[in-house]
Amino acid sequence: MSETKIRVVILFRNYFSDFFVKQKQKVKDKIVWTLRIIETQKQISSDYLKHIEGTEGLYEIRVQQGSDIFRIFCFFDDGKLVVLANGFQKKSQKTPKSEIEKALKIKKEYEQEK
Repeated sequence: MSETKIRVVILFRNYFSDFFVKQKQKVKDKIVWTLRIIETQKQISSDYLKHIEGTEGLYEIRVQQGSDIFRIFCFFDDGKLVVLANGFQKKSQKTPKSEIEKALKIKKEYEQEK
């Protein structure tokens, strides 16, 4: 895996970090590994990063550790900056609408403050 950064991942406020600090070490390691893929790979498999249908520019970073599934919402700024919003542990097939709404609210907040 190339270590040259193609994109930069940043955090907006403490939305993501509040989620991250609560995770077990193995989950944290897997999240960091996944973020490194997003930063360094030209093409990213939808296994790791996927656009959320019906939204304008909202993506989910997909992390699986064992049987646990996690999602971290993000969006792009100037194409090369990935801004992390909220994260959660997925417990059902469908992503909860409330989590998507929260992420869209964070995205709007970011854009207004930029």
